[in-house]
Amino acid sequence: MSRMTMIEAIRDAMDVMMGKNDDVVVFGEDVGYFGGVFRCTHGLQEKYGRNRCFDAPINESGIVGAAIGMAAYGLRPCVEVQFADYVYPAYDQIVSEAARLRYRSAGDFTAPITIRMPTGGGIFGGQTHSQSPEAVFTQVSGLKVVVPSNPADAKGLLISAIEDDDPVIYLEPKRLYNGPFDGHHDQPVTPWSKHELGEVPDGYYNVPLGKAKVTREGADVTIIAYGTMVYVAEAAAKETGIDAEIIDLRCLLPLDEETIIASVKKTGRCVVVHEATLTSGFGGELLSRVQETCFYHLEAPIQRVTGWDTPYPHAQEWAYFPGPERVGRALEKVMEA
Repeated sequence: MSRMTMIEAIRDAMDVMMGKNDDVVVFGEDVGYFGGVFRCTHGLQEKYGRNRCFDAPINESGIVGAAIGMAAYGLRPCVEVQFADYVYPAYDQIVSEAARLRYRSAGDFTAPITIRMPTGGGIFGGQTHSQSPEAVFTQVSGLKVVVPSNPADAKGLLISAIEDDDPVIYLEPKRLYNGPFDGHHDQPVTPWSKHELGEVPDGYYNVPLGKAKVTREGADVTIIAYGTMVYVAEAAAKETGIDAEIIDLRCLLPLDEETIIASVKKTGRCVVVHEATLTSGFGGELLSRVQETCFYHLEAPIQRVTGWDTPYPHAQEWAYFPGPERVGRALEKVMEA
């Protein structure tokens, strides 16, 4: 075991896979010589050469389009979109080509592509560097969508993503890059700050895609969260004293319904938390699944705690995020019902 930040764990995953499989290539904007804007690819070009880790033009559609061609040829590209906010020019390539390649070729071709991108706020990046666009991918058949919450999962999930024969959208919460935090928003997390390190297994291992993790056992209410919001949920449960069970989804698509259903049927109450907007956010899908499968076990209406339905508010960033106080109020509301 080694102690790592999430940045170091992500880098270690790419290092392990590049060493294990010569078909794995890493490229994107500034990922080569500079090592990425958040330093996730630092040292990979020096170790594996410019043919395996290289810079790309500022052209997200071209980056993903080139990766699709490489994948069809037999390579396993792991590409970085510098911020999740920048992915929209590549959306057509992801949806119309990568996600459909296996189906439209009747299995003759696959698209083993991993598309990494930093997501969410917390670095004072404003509305063009802070969005959480997971829901625009979870409704696309053929994609898998991953959101890790800690260094060990980040490494294991990224290894699984690179090994997968279908395209994986791998979203990296920026506020967790340098380690877990206490769930509050008092201090921004910057690429240069150091926080608590996580225990990460050395060498090769994987975390299966599509399997959630119960991070806190409880009997009164189920909190469904992912990424940064796992820590917010833990802080809210601790501060309210409510015996909450917390599920870290880890993978949004495919979704681990079995773990969710078992937990909600046990507790009879459910709160869904995510950083993205309320309207058409992924929480709406989670709420529907719980309502459809657990209706007769529910003791209270399901609550959602999310970001606002506004363009990302730079000046009000910390108020925009769901925090322990807002999640705590939702927990108290379902317990009063």
